[in-house]
Amino acid sequence: MTRKILSDLRIATLDAGGAPYGLIDRGAIGVEAGRIAWAAEADAMPAGWSGVETESFGGRLATPALVDCHTHLVFGGNRAREFELRLEGASYEEIARAGGGIVSTVSATRALTEDALVESALPRLDRLIGEGVATIEVKSGYGLTVADELKMLRAARRLEKLRPVRVRTSYLGAHAVPPEYKDRADAYIDEVAIPGLEAAGAEGLADAVDGFCEGIAFSPGQIARVFDRAKALGLPVKLHAEQLSDLGGAKLAASYGALSADHLEYLGQDGVAAMAKAGSVAVLLPGAFYFLRETERPPVAALRAAGVPIAVATDCNPGSSPMTSLLLAVNMACTLFRLTPEEALAGATREAALALGLGDEIGTITPGKRAEFAIWDVEHPAELAYRIGDNPLYRRIVEARD
Repeated sequence: MTRKILSDLRIATLDAGGAPYGLIDRGAIGVEAGRIAWAAEADAMPAGWSGVETESFGGRLATPALVDCHTHLVFGGNRAREFELRLEGASYEEIARAGGGIVSTVSATRALTEDALVESALPRLDRLIGEGVATIEVKSGYGLTVADELKMLRAARRLEKLRPVRVRTSYLGAHAVPPEYKDRADAYIDEVAIPGLEAAGAEGLADAVDGFCEGIAFSPGQIARVFDRAKALGLPVKLHAEQLSDLGGAKLAASYGALSADHLEYLGQDGVAAMAKAGSVAVLLPGAFYFLRETERPPVAALRAAGVPIAVATDCNPGSSPMTSLLLAVNMACTLFRLTPEEALAGATREAALALGLGDEIGTITPGKRAEFAIWDVEHPAELAYRIGDNPLYRRIVEARD
């Protein structure tokens, strides 16, 4: 079996419950067959590892490789003009109701081939990989026909073959009502969202099922119909919830044992309690909050008090968060939502892994997990949240996966 030692590191294991950040000051990591064998102080190396190939990292910081657990990375076109309109006074909801918003991206996405979608997504993916991301979630939701939703999911799957990154896909057929179904949302659920879900499940294209529960999208009852079918297919669910209002989406998602509920600016205490009981992760998306100039913040103190895991993601998308920097999202989570730097970094590693159902495999530097690390030119992990517009990544290490 292939063995190696990464030495002369300050290690932020991000294990919960111990020292801040799970810090090991003068540490080393043993890797065997693509997995972490041990992580310890340099003078506490286990027996049997002397003489193993060793690489020194000059005292740099090691963290788990980053995890971006909420993105819409595959899409066509851009919405720069809508950005101008918002600055001129139009609201996100007004733009959406006038035929802009998600629906405008739908037209651009439908017009592209699968190959073109892959080609357009790769530069965005490369920027995330360049910041230490090794796992990314990618949603559909801009096709809104069965064929176009499947096209998006196939494009997302192909990204994993073209770059050294793990891709988890989410079927987001219940994202918006397309123009041809205007005022017929129930018919869209019956004729497109659910059949598309069944087709994605049959083809093995979806790792999870998502939806947008909001006044400009779908009601809790409509989302429940999609989730019932997901449950029958054995697929986990997650939900865009309480971004613009409190419709009880997070509580609904929790009733299905959702992996996560995301956005959550208008989340009430009943939703917090439901998520805590279900073990669902709260995925905060400060990029959208910033870009849309929102003022209602997620109830971080309530989530923290209830013990709900808090993840942080880019929400990379063309309309409300055209951001390809998870480090910037970490900074924003601190400055805008008042997470601590430790919480924000855990949110982009440990808790983000939980939000994808991968907590047993990645997200912390723990024996038995995948050997996937980010090595940084910083002295302390708080610097990863502190810096703005800086990328101190020295190297991303992703060992071969078995």
